[in-house]
Amino acid sequence: MPVTIQEIRFGVEIETVGRTRRVVAEAIRTVVGGTVEHVGTPTCYDPYHVIDARGLEWKVVADSSLTNVPADQRAEIVSPILCYDDIPLLQDVVRAVRQAGARCDERCGLHLHLSHPSVTPKALANLAKTVYKQEELIYAALGVTRERMERYCRPMNKAFIDRVTRTTPTSFQQLNRMWYGTYNPTPQRYDNSRYVILNLNAYFLRGAVELRAYAGSLHAGKVKAAIQFGMALFAKALNTYAASAKKRTYDPTSAKYDFRVFLISALGMNGDEFKTARKHLLTLMPGDSAFKYGRPTGKAGKAKKTEDATGAGVEMLQPSC
Repeated sequence: MPVTIQEIRFGVEIETVGRTRRVVAEAIRTVVGGTVEHVGTPTCYDPYHVIDARGLEWKVVADSSLTNVPADQRAEIVSPILCYDDIPLLQDVVRAVRQAGARCDERCGLHLHLSHPSVTPKALANLAKTVYKQEELIYAALGVTRERMERYCRPMNKAFIDRVTRTTPTSFQQLNRMWYGTYNPTPQRYDNSRYVILNLNAYFLRGAVELRAYAGSLHAGKVKAAIQFGMALFAKALNTYAASAKKRTYDPTSAKYDFRVFLISALGMNGDEFKTARKHLLTLMPGDSAFKYGRPTGKAGKAKKTEDATGAGVEMLQPSC
């Protein structure tokens, strides 16, 4: 049976500035219930823990990368492991933190962790190849700045992609060797290989892949869109027999159309459930979502536009993914 996105587990990290970790932790507690405790150690993170009404642990920790604000104004929200049905709760948490006065600036990021018990080495190779192929579109759609791309969200390692393209990994040990270049039985959290758009060091460390491409946001709709997009990518990798790594050339003339085709035809993000996600994911893209090379003029321009809200007429789109 195919894996649905509703079966995937996720966790999210959202970097914020402007409010202390205690204020952010108290804001989370107003939504999830439970108690707030200042753990304080390790001191480099100065963590606050929120144990919610279900016994799940939310963390608010310091982030040393947010150097443009005082140290006490840096607060990274680390969610517990959540499921698809928890997305509305997470959105309420995001709204509460924003209402408490926290914000996300150009240095803030959002990191998404994804896991499923039936993940295979081949599925992770499929995911890596898909991300590599669509990399330029993903960077553009998610508004990744040049600074983040160079420091914290680098492109996929071409040597790794070449390895998994030549030979499909059949064991996690083999995939580990392909990722690091040599077998690494004791991965470290801050291994340099982690700072890429798709971080498999996180999988070898904790059993969940990490998508690092997202800009930080306390907009509940954008956070939901980020999660749904990551889940759809992951589900696609789990369900696909094979994936191509042939690099797509980014064309600003057709970028919005190309990415919408990818969302609907490749990832299945059609219909009302993903209407808001499509809206947010296409906002930054140039071009026209219904016409590959711009809306025709004259009589042809009066043709009925493909309905974005439902995905109707998607069969008329010309997939290039």
